[in-house]
Amino acid sequence: MKRIKRSEAFEVTVVLNDNDFIAPPRAAQRNAVVNRALKEFTADINALHEQTKSFVPGATINSLDDREQKVLEDQEIMEDWQIPVMKAMSEVVTSNGGDILEIGFGRGISADLIQEQSIQSHTIIECNDAVVDQYHHWKEKYAEKEISLVHGLWQDTIDDLGTFDGIFFHTYPLNEDEYMRYVNGSITFAEHFFPYAQTHLKDNGAFTYFSNEVDSLSREHQRLLLRYFSSFSVQVVPLKMPQDVKDTWWADSIAVIKAVK
Repeated sequence: MKRIKRSEAFEVTVVLNDNDFIAPPRAAQRNAVVNRALKEFTADINALHEQTKSFVPGATINSLDDREQKVLEDQEIMEDWQIPVMKAMSEVVTSNGGDILEIGFGRGISADLIQEQSIQSHTIIECNDAVVDQYHHWKEKYAEKEISLVHGLWQDTIDDLGTFDGIFFHTYPLNEDEYMRYVNGSITFAEHFFPYAQTHLKDNGAFTYFSNEVDSLSREHQRLLLRYFSSFSVQVVPLKMPQDVKDTWWADSIAVIKAVK
């Protein structure tokens, strides 16, 4: 079976060599699903063409050294262009109020935004010793609030925690291995955290994370979410991107996701 989609800009060919691959009861059904997949891929290619017109060049990152205990500058932890994303995510994760879990303290910006909302408790997991020092200074602003720190990697500590009304996940790959596995090899960096989010959310709890999606969600991403959560919603946040952005993000918008258990 062979299908071709052509335009002036590109040509896509799909050849099914195995007669048992995509083999519903009728040939017409096979044709329908393959044609639909090819149509969707063509639409994605055309959407990418439009999206990339507004990409900024960005800067080349040459080092993927171990960052677990590396002392980083503020802009290395999180660049300022992400602040609107953090604001939208903080509103999503606190939409039910209650008990909030934040994975990664960073510069404390998202923690401040979470504290602006009406919540009961705020638990933060952070592994970097230098960042933990900054957390203790930050905490002084909220002496009367119920905030607790878990010092360590989330992989080593989360099983000791209970359940939460909202979970906010925004960390970065700590080394080259994590980068290759969870950035290059995944639809979104947070993918490997999804089963933990499901386990540690209360019923109807909200989960949000840096999506790595520009203006919608791919079918792969949607299927992955629905494997672990009952539903999700998406909002698109416009961004003002610096030309020399250091992060692996170049688009002028990002999709912020609310996944509900």
